Amino acid sequence: MIIPISDNMRGAAFMSITMAGYVANDTVMKVLSEHLNLFQAMFLRGIFTSLLIAGFCLFKGVLIYRIPKGDRLTVVLRLVGEIGGTVFYLMALFNMPIANATAILQALPLAVTLAGAIFLSEAVGWRRYLAIFAGFIGVLMVVRPGSDGFNEFSIFAVIAVVFIVLRDLSTRRLSAVVPSLFVSLLTSISVMSVGAIMSLTEEWKPVSAGEIGLLAIASLFIIFGYLFSIMAMRVGDISFSSPFRYTILIWAIILGFVVFGDIPDSWTIIGSLIIVGSGVYTFYRERRVHAAGHGNEQAETAERI
Repeated sequence: MIIPISDNMRGAAFMSITMAGYVANDTVMKVLSEHLNLFQAMFLRGIFTSLLIAGFCLFKGVLIYRIPKGDRLTVVLRLVGEIGGTVFYLMALFNMPIANATAILQALPLAVTLAGAIFLSEAVGWRRYLAIFAGFIGVLMVVRPGSDGFNEFSIFAVIAVVFIVLRDLSTRRLSAVVPSLFVSLLTSISVMSVGAIMSLTEEWKPVSAGEIGLLAIASLFIIFGYLFSIMAMRVGDISFSSPFRYTILIWAIILGFVVFGDIPDSWTIIGSLIIVGSGVYTFYRERRVHAAGHGNEQAETAERI
C-alpha cells in the first residue's frame, strides 16, 4: 500500500534537498580552498555556473531580456548584494569550520525581517522583535568575539549576511515581469567577472583536471539547489516548508565532520539551536499574522456583501 504524500511534505522534502545541495557546494569549495585562491575559484566556478544558467535561459526563451527602466537600479543593488555576500561568505568559509559559517548565515531570515520593518515599513510585532533579538544573541554565541576560540573570519560571515539582506530586499522590489532566470544569469556573470578581475591580484595557481572536475561539480550542486528551491516554493504552503531550510545546519555538521573532521563545540551548537528556534518562531508568527489578516479581509468582504 502506497501512502500518499501531501504537497506540504513534498515542499519540505524539496527544501531539505535544496539545503543539501547548497552545503555540498560549500563543501566542495572549501576542499578547493586548499588548492586554489579565493577569486580564482570564484571565477572558474562562475564559468560553469553561468554556462549552465545560460542554457536554462535559452531553453526558456529569456537569454536576452531588456530590463524595464524602473527595475534597473533594483537589479544593480541586487547584484551588489550578491557579489558582496559571495565574496565575504567564501572568505569566511575558506578560513573557518563549515558548520560555524553556515550557522551564522542562518540569521539571514531574521535579518531580512528586521530590515523589511526598517526599510520597507513592513509590520513586525513585539514577539518577532524578541525572536530577532534572541537570534542575534545566538549569532554572538557562535562568533564569540573576544574569546580564545574567536575567529576573525566570523566577522566576514556576518558581513556576508548584511550583503545578502540587501540582495533579498532588492529581490522583493523587483517587478514580477522580470524573469528570475535572467536575473540569476546576470548575477552569475557578475560574480564571475568580479572573480576574474580580482584574481589578477593573486598568484594564479595551476589547475588540475581533478580540480576542474570539482568546480564543475560545485556548479552542478548550485543549480541543483536552485531548481529544488523553485520546486519547494511552488509546492504546498511556503510557511510550512520554509523552516526546513534550517536542515542546512544538519548537513553542514555531517559534511564538516566527514570531510574535514570538524566537531562543533557546545557554544556553536547552543547558538545554532537558538538561531533555529528564533527563525522557526518568526516563520510561525508571520504565518499567524498573514492568516489573521486574510481572515479580516474575508470578514470585511462579507460585511460589504
